[in-house]
This record gives sequence, structure tokens and C-alpha cells, in this order.
Amino acid sequence: MSGGGEDNGAPPFRRSMHRLGTLLITLSGITPAASVFIMGSDVIRQAGTGAVICFAAAAVLGLTTAYVYAELSSAFPLTGGEYSMIGHALGPSYGFMALGLNIFGGALGQAVTALGLAEYLGVVVANLPPLPVALVATAIVTVISILNVRVNAVITGVFLLVELAALGVLVALGLLHPERGLDAVALHPVMLAGLHLAPTSWVSIGLASAAAIYAYNGYGGAVFFGEEMFEARTRLHWVVFWSLGIAVVAEFAPILAAMLGAADLKAVLGAETPLAAFIAAAGGPWLAKAVSLGVAFAIINAMIAIALINARQLYASGRDRVWPGVVNRAVTALHPRFNSPWIASLVMGAATAAACLLNLDMLVMLTGTGVVVVYAGVSAAAIAGRVNGSTDHGAYRMPLFPLAPVISLAALAAVVAADLFDAEVGRPSLIANLAVMALSAGYYWLVLRRRGDWALRGEGGALLAPKAAKPGEGG
Repeated sequence: MSGGGEDNGAPPFRRSMHRLGTLLITLSGITPAASVFIMGSDVIRQAGTGAVICFAAAAVLGLTTAYVYAELSSAFPLTGGEYSMIGHALGPSYGFMALGLNIFGGALGQAVTALGLAEYLGVVVANLPPLPVALVATAIVTVISILNVRVNAVITGVFLLVELAALGVLVALGLLHPERGLDAVALHPVMLAGLHLAPTSWVSIGLASAAAIYAYNGYGGAVFFGEEMFEARTRLHWVVFWSLGIAVVAEFAPILAAMLGAADLKAVLGAETPLAAFIAAAGGPWLAKAVSLGVAFAIINAMIAIALINARQLYASGRDRVWPGVVNRAVTALHPRFNSPWIASLVMGAATAAACLLNLDMLVMLTGTGVVVVYAGVSAAAIAGRVNGSTDHGAYRMPLFPLAPVISLAALAAVVAADLFDAEVGRPSLIANLAVMALSAGYYWLVLRRRGDWALRGEGGALLAPKAAKPGEGG
């Protein structure tokens, strides 16, 4: 029965956050500035001015997926995130696929972010070596993530203001002095082909849209703080929608502004860092350095938010007895003063440091498709939850069901198809993530199912009902 069962010995989190604190951490995980300057630059290199279409399409997909997250997080406001939601609605093997992708991708994604930090700190200290910078940043972020979650909300909130100011500068530079009209970039996108501008193909836009989807990713991260937030069942959906809305405005506006305001479009589209090149041309080298420093703050901010999420994901897995007993007890230990999963934070920090030793191109390849697969999982879980009744007790119900999850699944299928055509990154990334999913499901079937003591649990280790729970019950 829900709320009953055997005590797993996992201490529960204390509820200490309201909607604003959760929103600040969630937005910091999305990290609009780093998303624009890193992933946005990648989209521009692939699709040229078609990046505007890519980010607009990704925003529509983000809205449909946000409806899915809002409904599932209302039913399962658990620190296990997608692992708990998918596992409860679709079944354990599917939940373990999400768990594997999140733990695997969490450490590797952090390493990608950390290794990119040196490039933006280089405006202050030239020729910084990426690996030492990444390792130092990982160590600092890991220590910060052990602090009380409310302290982290304040820290990330301050950093967030800095990165939004950097994006505001970019928007002002582009929109105050536009070089072309909106119709030129929206209806007639162009990209650099050799030394000339050529129309952007729909295949290029499709391939680049995967990076745009990833740029908005993170609004679903609010659910990981559901056990530390007051009235999470009725308020988490508010955080999900506001996180996405602010992220869309903060990311789409700078991309649009740069594409409208670039005086020398060939130079910007052909640059290694198109947006930095635009700022340097439009605002001068000193402004470009100031904005780059703001992006460095954004990267550190993102690392803090993701470190908080990674630790809570590992805590949830230990609470469900995924690992050997001594490991479960360690990763569910909460700091006596900060009420944070401090050992889980250290473990994920160490995993991130180890991942920093891998080649950056390999890291990008390994993590590229994981978000798309997890989105597909939560969309399928939302449909299954309505069919089997496992989400009936949720306080929020998406409108026009099943339109949102169906649209998400169709769009995600198109992105996966585009990945299959990309032999350099897309296809290897898809294969790598499918391998992680197979190993994760195999671990459940061959180890945990035979062992017999694994189960999805809620706060304090209380067993969750295998099917629909009645209102007021559950974790």
C-alpha cells in the first residue's frame, strides 16, 4: 500500500523551499547564457540564420513536453525525477533506462560544461589549460552543492542575474541596429557553403534542431526538488512552465537579435564562435570580453544546479536499494547541518572529474541524444499513466490530452531520424545511449529482480503503490 511498507532507513529531506527558490535553481540548470553561446553557436554553424527556425520549433516542442512534465511531477513529486516517474507509470525496466541515462549523462554532461569553461575565462587569463580548469571548477562546485539547498538557490540566483545581463547586451546590440528584416531569417534562411551564402536545407534545420532542444532542456529538473519544496504536488507545474517560458525568451531573443543585426553575415556564420564574433564586431573587443566573462559565470552556475540534481538522482537510487547495501546507505546519507545528500554529491563530483579526462568530442557524442530519449520516455509515461491510472491522483492535468505527448513523440521521432543520417555525431550518440539503456534494463532484470528487494520508494523509504494511488497517498 502507498505510504506503508518497509522502512529503507533513508532519511527524508526537510521541506524548505518555495516556488521562487526552485525556479532559480531550475533556470540555472537550463543556463540560458551558456546555452545560447555554446549550443546556440553550434546551431548557427549547422543551420545559419535557420537557427531562428530551430529555436522556434524547439520552443513548441518544449511546451508540449512541459505539459508532460507538469502532469507527471504533480503525480510523482519525487527526487528520483524521470526514473521514478517513468518507473511508476511504465514499469521498472523503463525507469532503469532513464536512471542509467541520467546518471551516465549527468556526469558526462557536467564534464562537457566544465571543459568549456577555460575558453570563456580566457578573457581574464589567457591560454588557460582546459583540464586543470575543469577539475578545479568541478571540485568547487561539488563543495557548493553540499550546502543547504536554500543557500544554493541564493547563489544560483545571483549568478543567473549576471548571465541574463550578458544576454541583454547581445539583444540590444542586434535589435537596436538591425541589418535585415524578420522575413529574411524566418522565410529565407541562409547558411555558409564554402565562401558563399546558400539557402539552408530542411535537413540541416532538422539536424540543428536537436541542439536547440538541448539548449532549452532543464525545465523538467524542477521535479528533483519536489521533496524539498512546500506544496510540491500543486505548485511544481508552475515552476516547470515558468522555467520554460523564461528560458525561451532568454535564448530565442539573443539568437534572433544576432541574426538580424549581423552586419557581415558571412563572417559571423563562418566564425568558430558566431555570437562572440557578432558582439566583437557590433560592440567592440572589451564588450566581447565582458560578455564572455558573464558566460563563464553562467557555466559555473549551471554546474552547481546540475550537481544538485545529479546528487538527488543518486540519492533516490540508493533509497530504492539499487546498489549493494553499503553503497545505498552511503548515498542516502544527509548532511546533519545542510540536509543535503553530501556523499552522493561527492560521488557524482568524482565521476565528473573522471569524465573530464575523456576527449571532449567523445563526451559530446556520448551525451548528445540522451535528452531526446528521456523526453520520449516521459511522453510515453504520461500516456501510460492516464491508461493505467497511476497518475490519477495528480493535482495537475494537462489540457487536450493526449495531444501534447503525441506531438512530442512525433517530433522526437523526427529528431532521432535526423540523428541516423548524421554519421559523425548523431548516429554514434544514438547507439551509445541505446547501449546504456540496454545495460540499465539488464541490470534490473538480471540482478535486482532476482534479488527481490528493489522497489520504488518515496520520502523516508515509504513504498509507493504499484498502480494508481488514491488522493493524498503516495510519496
